[in-house]
Amino acid sequence: MSDRPDTPMLDRVTVPADLKTLSDRELAQLADELRAEVISAVSVTGGHLGAGLGVVELTVALHAVFDTPRDRLIWDVGHQCYPHKVLTGRRDRIRTLRQESGLSGFTKRAESPYDPFGAGHSSTSISAALGFAVARDLGGAPEHGIGDAIAVIGDGAMSAGMAYEAMNNAGHLKKRMFVILNDNEMSIAPPVGAMSAYLSRLYAGEPFQELKSAAKGAVSLLPPPFKEGAKRAKEMLKSMTVGGTLFEELGFSYVGPIDGHDLDQLLPLLRTVKDRATGPMLIHVLTKKGKGYAPAETARDKGHATAQFNVVTGEQKKAPGNAPSYTRVFADALLQQAAEDDKICAVTAAMPDGTGLNLFAERYPSRCFDVGIAEQHGVTFSAALAAGGMKPFCTMYSTFLQRGYDQVVHDVAVQRLPVRFAIDRAGLVGADGPTHAGIYDIAFLANLPGFVVMAAADEAELVHMVATAAAIDDHPSAFRFPRGEGVGVELPERGVPLEIGKGRIISEGTRVAILSFGTRLSEVQKAAESLAAKGITPTIADARFAKPLDREMILQLAAGHEALITIEEGAIGGFGSHVAQLLADEGVFDVGLKFRSMVFPDTFIDHASPAAMYAAAAMNAPDIEAKVLDVLGIADLSSRRA
Repeated sequence: MSDRPDTPMLDRVTVPADLKTLSDRELAQLADELRAEVISAVSVTGGHLGAGLGVVELTVALHAVFDTPRDRLIWDVGHQCYPHKVLTGRRDRIRTLRQESGLSGFTKRAESPYDPFGAGHSSTSISAALGFAVARDLGGAPEHGIGDAIAVIGDGAMSAGMAYEAMNNAGHLKKRMFVILNDNEMSIAPPVGAMSAYLSRLYAGEPFQELKSAAKGAVSLLPPPFKEGAKRAKEMLKSMTVGGTLFEELGFSYVGPIDGHDLDQLLPLLRTVKDRATGPMLIHVLTKKGKGYAPAETARDKGHATAQFNVVTGEQKKAPGNAPSYTRVFADALLQQAAEDDKICAVTAAMPDGTGLNLFAERYPSRCFDVGIAEQHGVTFSAALAAGGMKPFCTMYSTFLQRGYDQVVHDVAVQRLPVRFAIDRAGLVGADGPTHAGIYDIAFLANLPGFVVMAAADEAELVHMVATAAAIDDHPSAFRFPRGEGVGVELPERGVPLEIGKGRIISEGTRVAILSFGTRLSEVQKAAESLAAKGITPTIADARFAKPLDREMILQLAAGHEALITIEEGAIGGFGSHVAQLLADEGVFDVGLKFRSMVFPDTFIDHASPAAMYAAAAMNAPDIEAKVLDVLGIADLSSRRA
């Protein structure tokens, strides 16, 4: 942590229009101060540091040249938007980033008119920019007006098919718009795929750099009548040597690559294209993630996501670990299974570190596949691996698996292919907020015929569920687990496949049964301890499976208790809905069973700490206790809720 930096130039800027009063030299000083301000702020809040540091000069240049918010500036994903927030009237709140009731870590329409389009997931910016360009030309939003549309998209996000779908459409419509390709050779993990290699060829070749310099020098020495022809020859030479051929074939005028940290290049180029562009234009900008802060530049992930840290040393403040993370437990369990079965392979979509598959890749590089930010492709690729006799574990965050849902239905479920979906970040995830909340997968997977859907109550159960998924060879399966540390239970030496569709009774009680699906089980047990002091001993059960349901156990719980409560870390329409359907089909409600289902509220829960988000969702032990007392008609403990 450190004191705030000295920022005399930045102190003169309240909104982007103030940048137009500064000289180019003053803008360069402003960029230096802006970088220091972002480092200082993120040292206090934690967050996505490296991406923002890489676009400091680009942010200054874009706001200095274009007329935001009339010109719509759209940041893909939003990881890099902190400098933008500082310059757009939110500097006084920048040290509330990702905190409860503070600024979002991403762009957010409700937060500022300078955020014309919200983000959180990647590869949407070009589609959004094209939408704004078309709305402008059709006369949309006349009360505000729409000027230019500018999308800033990273090279990692260009690995997603949606970016090309948008470019293909934009090239066809020929609307004036700008795409800034922020090429830093780094998304969250090192880039993968042919696009990365293509971009590297655009600027890495030494012959091209020499030819470009020679051409530039030759043009300056020619008399005026010959300069125009020489310029055309230079462009032809550039195109023949490497060129932006792919983008030009898609209908974009291509300019670049240029140094994204050099305002002497950025400012005149942006001013020129703003004045002269008539159709879609792509500007290829080279930047360095973590630029200007050594600890970020040298970090493996270039400072992608950090906790609070010391500005001088870069050392992050992290709470001492008490138990291994669920992600690490999954990774180790999968490695154990892969050691015993050479058909097991793993697929992820640009998240090898986040999902623990970096460990798998180190041990079994030929059986681990990072497909880039391409969840749709990743799911279908996994389906064909399964059809080809392999045992793929398609490993994605819950919120990212949403992007491949059509493929889950069409390519996996309909064909009954045994793809194993390992779903990380299930439930609420804290500071990343609603765009990253993993709360829909239970509902959207459990409604698919032939799927097995599991949720681990603790880290030991997760080990067994990895083994269970590995053993299922005739239909698809999924198991989900949250972010963060486990609860500290003893881990088994090896995973043992569970009996499909069978839950377990944790403890016997009377009057009310609580049926938990997932890691709220620990909160249920806390609630039961408090209830015991009031003379109420609930039966506690762990469902393990949302599909197929343990019909026998559920009907026994219903028959032996006057009330049944389900709880899950998911949205309406998930596990509790399937239990209610079973009870209705069996006529259980006809004999007076009291049934309640505890799910996340039907709203998007804003970013805060995970504990605060679960409290807001009324999913903690005091809330469970209150629900039990309410259903039994004993008391209302709402005043005691955390």
